[in-house]
Amino acid sequence: MDGMEQIIFEIISNGGNAKGLAYEAIMEAEKGNFDKAEELLSEADEFLREAHQVQTTLIQEEAAGKHHEVTVLFVHAQDHLMTSLEVRSLAEHFIKLNKRLNELENK
Repeated sequence: MDGMEQIIFEIISNGGNAKGLAYEAIMEAEKGNFDKAEELLSEADEFLREAHQVQTTLIQEEAAGKHHEVTVLFVHAQDHLMTSLEVRSLAEHFIKLNKRLNELENK
């Protein structure tokens, strides 16, 4: 595996881990485990930061004149990261909604 493939798989792996944790956070919120849900979102954020840092490095290299070949695998990695960011954002909203629902049901 060459250097660029390694970078691509770092983005995919970190994005996938973050997405999985965000879905777990939603499931915990549905069960009323809000502290656990927040903990899982924080863990997802760490993976997203790592993936974003790798992406930022590539952007900085591109801006400095070091061009990278755009492959289907590279596009897949970017797509994977963007969907992971969106799932994380939606998870935060679902957790808030579940908190409100829980409060209303327990009045």
